[in-house]
Amino acid sequence: MRINGKVAVVTGASGGIGYAVCEELVGRGAEHVALVDLDDGVIDSADRLNRGSNRNVATAYQGNTTDTDFRKGVFDDICAKYGQVNICVPAAGIVRDALAVKINKATGRAEIYDEKNFRLVAEVNYIAPIYWAMETVGRIVESRFKRGLGKWGPTEEMEGAIIFIGSVASQGNKGQISYASTKAALEGAASTLMKEAIFHGVRCSIIHPGFTDTPILRAMGEEYLAKYVLPDTQLGRLIKPEEIADAICFMITNQAVSGEIWADAGWHPAAA
Repeated sequence: MRINGKVAVVTGASGGIGYAVCEELVGRGAEHVALVDLDDGVIDSADRLNRGSNRNVATAYQGNTTDTDFRKGVFDDICAKYGQVNICVPAAGIVRDALAVKINKATGRAEIYDEKNFRLVAEVNYIAPIYWAMETVGRIVESRFKRGLGKWGPTEEMEGAIIFIGSVASQGNKGQISYASTKAALEGAASTLMKEAIFHGVRCSIIHPGFTDTPILRAMGEEYLAKYVLPDTQLGRLIKPEEIADAICFMITNQAVSGEIWADAGWHPAAA
């Protein structure tokens, strides 16, 4: 599948992996990229892409990715202005890290991970990405129907590609009961949607990045990274967002890729 001339939607696009993906897509000739994020920095990010490319290639959409009306509104607007969305990278995600169960030494009672936080992480990291992906497939299904097309065949150009953002934490990682669970669950979503969406010419894959140099990770502090992350990373450094973006674009363009890729820099979780 070509990236040149295609229309893409990327969530979590104000910074980190999401923005790096947008930069890479623009660099490879994407017709237009919708940058979606709750953070108001997404507006500056879109402006930066437009200035850097000397063309109107990016549009910012600020809103909550878990909101159904917002999602549909983004697709309505981008499709009306630039045509069918071919590429979707739902990269928006949050962390709410804490031990699953710990003892309160003052009361002697067990404290269980906050249920509201678990549901919030599941909404943002798991449910929302699936619905952004299905919205992409749905618009392609409608487009093919209007064109009088039925089941996609290998003699046709691929209609679309969806890349979910997993994580090495999906293997299990201490203190990340909600985050790790949602990232592991995306594997099932990706493989199931692939089996269904290929009927319409859409491929679905998932990439599992290791510890990547993003604002969220940096917020953990240099001491934490030096003690708990880098010693278990064979590469000996954090992954650059543009390295993940490059891998994602490989997954978009290579039709043989329909499963998962581990971009983990050799990181393996410690046993304890």
